[in-house]
Amino acid sequence: MTQTGVVVLMCGLPGSGKTGYARVLERQGYTRLSIDEEIWRRIGRDAADLDPAEYTRLQQDAEARQWQELIALLRARKPVVVDYSFASRARRNRYRTLVAEHGGRCEIVYLKADLPTLRRRLAARNQLDGPNSVTVATDLLHRYAASFEEPCDEGERVIQVS
Repeated sequence: MTQTGVVVLMCGLPGSGKTGYARVLERQGYTRLSIDEEIWRRIGRDAADLDPAEYTRLQQDAEARQWQELIALLRARKPVVVDYSFASRARRNRYRTLVAEHGGRCEIVYLKADLPTLRRRLAARNQLDGPNSVTVATDLLHRYAASFEEPCDEGERVIQVS
């Protein structure tokens, strides 16, 4: 059952299952915001093939548009799931602040998986094509993992992925 004014922030490394979980919430009435899908709509293909600077610019543009959409949804008291990685505490804090400023309640769902599990899951996902199947090579996964700030004492709900 959906709750008005609730914003769920999906948190986790690539391949942890954020989109699958977010889609479950979407079927329950949440509006799902996804940078990957926004970029796919703009370029019509896997963004992993882009120059890193171009990809970063597209991500920033997509997030800025979805930030405004999130504000409109908060004003309408709609339940939202934000299907991003939320790899840094600062980014999670920025979103929590926005939600609180609009009278909403924020939840963090952290899908936690070890690197062997993520590599296995990404190997299968990397064979797919579509907006939620952005290719993530093993070296890129390791770079993401090295900079990922695991949520701790942020009121997060942790789901262990295997």
